Amino acid sequence: MVQGGMGIGVSLSALARAVARRGGIGTISSAGLAAIVSKRLGRRVDIQEAAAIEVADSKQDGGFIAINIMVALHTTFTDSILGAVAGGVDAIILGAGLPTTLPEAIMDADVALIPIVSSVKALRIICKRWGERYQRLPDAVVLEGPLAGGHLGFSYTDLNKEDFQLERLFGPVKEFAQKHGDFPVIVAGGIYYHEDIVRWVNEFGADGVQMGTRFAATHESGASLDFKQAIIDCREEDIIVPKKPGSPCGLPFRLIKTSPGYQTALQKNRPPKCNRGLVLRKDEAGDFTVCPAKDSYDSFCICNVLFSAHGLIDKEEPIYTIGGRGYLVDRIVPVDELMDELIGLNSH
Repeated sequence: MVQGGMGIGVSLSALARAVARRGGIGTISSAGLAAIVSKRLGRRVDIQEAAAIEVADSKQDGGFIAINIMVALHTTFTDSILGAVAGGVDAIILGAGLPTTLPEAIMDADVALIPIVSSVKALRIICKRWGERYQRLPDAVVLEGPLAGGHLGFSYTDLNKEDFQLERLFGPVKEFAQKHGDFPVIVAGGIYYHEDIVRWVNEFGADGVQMGTRFAATHESGASLDFKQAIIDCREEDIIVPKKPGSPCGLPFRLIKTSPGYQTALQKNRPPKCNRGLVLRKDEAGDFTVCPAKDSYDSFCICNVLFSAHGLIDKEEPIYTIGGRGYLVDRIVPVDELMDELIGLNSH
């Protein structure tokens, strides 16, 4: 049982610690972590120190702790890894891009490396690069299907095609993993009930599951109360993957369409600007100065809207991310109660 790494500020130490205490893999999200920890401590810390602090806090009750780091957040990628390793993290989960240089960043640390992929092609590329450069294979892989929340590793046109659904993607990925070290395959996206977990493990042969939205709607989650209420109030038709405006990361992004920040972006009522710099890309000189949301209405400012969804700021309207089956959530529960349900100790 892997709790998904939801940023900004949803997957923090309180949630990860509670999941790990129950025997699951608790996960911290590195996105925006420096600002969150700085505000909590009342002093400024950089991402490396913030990651170390959050990981160490998560491990206070024991258990297995991972950190989720987005490859697309280029400016904080390496420092997030170094900080997490210093804090004693057990695993690094990498998404939103291909982490082809990850083993180089961790040096000789005893940390499990777990990329997130959406196809056997992506897994093949990672294994080839890691094998040739570092003589290493993944310790596990998360196969994320198109029903996952947040950023998705598919084209807009492929999201709803039968060939790209998780059930179709799993077989080739599992077969490849078995032939290359037999490392575990963890499935994610659209898994909601205990029965879903049993089906994936017993019928398909998955080695584990990763779940996000269900843990976002817990008392220990770092999401704001408005965010949690938005999940509870959400209907199936409210869950969309918009294109323009969309995420400046350039990936499809699942959200609740009634989110105030999305509605404002849709009506082009927010001037394009960037005051966070978390999603910067390189300019012609090779420096990280370009934000896709800065000069175009085609992207919403993902940094500020997600900070707002966490409750860190109130100057921007929030956008609420959600998994494809998040409309099934009908109440906020403690992690202990959710874990009891997911492992089959009580029924839904």
